[in-house]
Amino acid sequence: MNDSQGRTINYLRLSVTDRCNLRCQYCMPSDGIDQVSCKDILRFEDFLRIVEAATTLGVRKVRITGGEPLVRKGVIGFIQQVAQTAGIDEVTLTTNGLLLCGQAHALKSAGAQRLNVSIDSLQEENYKAITRGGDLAKVFRGLAEAEAVGLKIKLNMVVMRGVNDHEIIPFASLSQEKDWSIRFIEYMPTIREPDWKEKIVTSRDILTQLQNRFDLQPLSSGRLSGPAKPYRIAGAPGTIGIISPMSDHFCGSCNRIRITSTGFAKSCLLDQGAVDLRPDLAAPGIECMQKTLQRVIQSKPPRHQLDKDLDPSTAFSMAKIGG
Repeated sequence: MNDSQGRTINYLRLSVTDRCNLRCQYCMPSDGIDQVSCKDILRFEDFLRIVEAATTLGVRKVRITGGEPLVRKGVIGFIQQVAQTAGIDEVTLTTNGLLLCGQAHALKSAGAQRLNVSIDSLQEENYKAITRGGDLAKVFRGLAEAEAVGLKIKLNMVVMRGVNDHEIIPFASLSQEKDWSIRFIEYMPTIREPDWKEKIVTSRDILTQLQNRFDLQPLSSGRLSGPAKPYRIAGAPGTIGIISPMSDHFCGSCNRIRITSTGFAKSCLLDQGAVDLRPDLAAPGIECMQKTLQRVIQSKPPRHQLDKDLDPSTAFSMAKIGG
């Protein structure tokens, strides 16, 4: 289905929980967030009805997110049900990787095709500081297990000036060793830190660093791909992607809508509006849900407003929405 701007919407992101076993600096404030009551989190059966309705509108890719989706009991069985839904061509998972050990094979068997693993430093102490306690070695053990069972791997690095921007080249070098996609993401001020502008390393600066070190070859994107501008270092098995939500927004090619863990549909991660799907879940069939999702798609804004003056009162945790 096309939205009012002519963009084809074929990608649905489902946040199945707001719980997370990390407290990353850019995702939530240092004092944490108020967690939603378990009774307010949608059941997997509800999410499946939303997926079914979305496929009738042209959605072909589903990404399972959180919080950390692997902390939710039964999520692997749910992934299998999503993968078996008629019309779905691709099922992926966004995770911090801490719980991959012992679960990678089950994820692959359930029908997950690729993992997006959020990892913002290759240095143990820096990683621990950014995540407020994460275990980098455990993440890499999980990555090794995922690679061994044949899951495609993307590493997502949020680049922050003075925090981890000195690690751009080491991250890119991983694509020379592994058939992984390494993605660099501009910092977004979702928690409204006063000095947020000082943390942004623009996509142009990231690309300049990479071009000064490597022979980069631009690549084309697939129809279900996300917003990254892809490249390959000459001769490398893996690829590199740069995502620029701030300096060169990709809104004109955005192909997604998202559902929060409490059942609100958002046409844009950074838009304040959301539509409550719970009344439609209480209705029989999926016809009401179809109509509501159509409205959500048609209301998708031309672009986000994050580069405008920010209202501190609109800060939010990515864990609550499913970044």
